[in-house]
Amino acid sequence: MAEKAAENLYKAEYLGSGTFIISKPKRNKRKLRQLRLKSPNTGMRK
Repeated sequence: MAEKAAENLYKAEYLGSGTFIISKPKRNKRKLRQLRLKSPNTGMRK
């Protein structure tokens, strides 16, 4: 578990001249589903 957590933590790699490669962990599928069930009308127009 510790290895998996370490590999997908937030990190930014500087390539030069203001260019970065930013990597962050993927969102948890379960939490994403709960969020969508709780607030289904995001992105809709007024």
